[in-house]
Amino acid sequence: MAKQRLRQPTVSVTPEQYKSLAQQYTPKPTIIKNVVRAFVVGGLICAIGQVITNLFAAVGLARVEASAAATAMMIFLGALLTGLGVYDEIGKFGGAGSIVPVTGFANSIVAPAMEFKREGYILGVGSKLFTIAGPVLVYGIATSIVIGIVYSFLH
Repeated sequence: MAKQRLRQPTVSVTPEQYKSLAQQYTPKPTIIKNVVRAFVVGGLICAIGQVITNLFAAVGLARVEASAAATAMMIFLGALLTGLGVYDEIGKFGGAGSIVPVTGFANSIVAPAMEFKREGYILGVGSKLFTIAGPVLVYGIATSIVIGIVYSFLH
């Protein structure tokens, strides 16, 4: 490419003017709004989990079994809502409030699998199912083993 002669810019902006323009067009922080949304969404998810736990306890399950059944139900609901595309909208609105509960874990397992569904059930869904959940499971299990060993030495 031949050398081109570039013309000098015709706009001259001082550093102070540039700083003023940058501040004018910089988006205002929405930290308070995001915190409130995360609190509300996370609280609602946990409240729904508590209602499900109470319903399982009301039909005769012991508290521990009711909690385990409610956790399984919340994982199922998180996976179902991810499959229907609803959980993504909840996540856009609630941010971290949708990630922290166990439903966020279900979402992190199902979303990559759905993304690669067209590549087949083995090479797509099967291989991508644990893309995010795999490290969580590995380190969670490894941590529980280390804690168990430390606990056995201390007692």
